[in-house]
Amino acid sequence: MSAADQLARGKYLTIVGGCIDCHTPGTFYGMPDTTRNLSGSELGWEGPWGTTYPRNLTPDPETGLGKYSAEDIIRAIRSGQRLDGSPMLPPMPWQNYAQMTDEDLQALATYLKAIPAVSHKVPDRLTPGIKPPSALTFPPPPAWDAQNLPPPPAAPAEAQGATKK
Repeated sequence: MSAADQLARGKYLTIVGGCIDCHTPGTFYGMPDTTRNLSGSELGWEGPWGTTYPRNLTPDPETGLGKYSAEDIIRAIRSGQRLDGSPMLPPMPWQNYAQMTDEDLQALATYLKAIPAVSHKVPDRLTPGIKPPSALTFPPPPAWDAQNLPPPPAAPAEAQGATKK
């Protein structure tokens, strides 16, 4: 695959794979801000895992994937672990993306390394029990769905005194 074809394939994968949906500001309000494409969002996703925010996927070295090599990006998608060893939490469907072909993951990583860097630090994860400033909230799973799920993580002791939902 030529370099141009690889970039086009990577861009295509960010669109059909839904990366743009979560990681581009404004998308869930009907107006994706293409000037900040894939730069992360401050609209969190709250659930039994706490609250997570779509990360900055641009190659910004301080707030995005700038310290990741293409191989690091592929490894993170395959393993569900970030470069710092922390897990990718819901709603990031890394298990689905881990099934992509080596060629598709290489195209995706190549594209993410080639897009314009945008400096945007998204909020840090919040542990369960801490109320986020803005988030889409997932209710606890119904009994049928929860049959084989592990229990949600407990809030750490220091979070117990924080603002509860």
